[in-house]
Amino acid sequence: MTNTQERTSALKSDPRMKHYFGSEDERRRMTQTMFDEAAPGYDKAEALTGLGSGAWYRREVLQRNGLKPGMALLDVAAGTGLVTVAGAELVGPQGRVWALDPSPGMLAELRKKVDVETIVAYAEAIPLPDAQVDFVSMGYALRHVGDLNLAFAEYLRVLRPGGRVCIMEISRPRNRLLRGLLHFHIGVIVPVLARLTRRHADVQRLWEYYGDTIEAALEPELILDALRRAGFADVDCSVTLGVFREYTGRRP
Repeated sequence: MTNTQERTSALKSDPRMKHYFGSEDERRRMTQTMFDEAAPGYDKAEALTGLGSGAWYRREVLQRNGLKPGMALLDVAAGTGLVTVAGAELVGPQGRVWALDPSPGMLAELRKKVDVETIVAYAEAIPLPDAQVDFVSMGYALRHVGDLNLAFAEYLRVLRPGGRVCIMEISRPRNRLLRGLLHFHIGVIVPVLARLTRRHADVQRLWEYYGDTIEAALEPELILDALRRAGFADVDCSVTLGVFREYTGRRP
């Protein structure tokens, strides 16, 4: 992997990742299979590990960052629709929502919850026309993007002038104590709770991967720099509890 590739990938070069894949093609095949297999049990595990706080937090983040009734929303890496549902509620019947994800299994679970347009695709190649949406959201999936430059360029392309991007992500806390607690939560507490779901083996494997990608994720400054290089203005990052980050920007 070249230095340029390291800067554009959401995951820095890390020995943990070699345990999962050795190339971008392998990464895509592995993650699609992993997400497809975990899809039926994903929401149960997320509800347990999020302790019921997930839905209201996602809605509050979207609303605070400018998602309003009547807007056109693209939710990238939508998964089972945890962000999509909140977004659809906020834009209302006058709005329009697309949910994009490379996992057909995840999108099948999403369609059980909410009636929106679904797209099987990657963030780096969004099959929508230019200037099509008012708001691009992404919930806790940036670590799974192979090329940030391509993805952020696509976000900018599909946004209308003045449109906004809001990326929710989990990052390594700078505080050692918080970092240790997060590692314990992901590495110990989550697997135990995942065993309470019917699909616990598949979900546990996915959460183990989550934990490793958090450790191998790029630093926030590099993500902000990639947003600026893509052409976004008013780029910013806020953090809650030292773990939950919101990367935002506006298409000029």
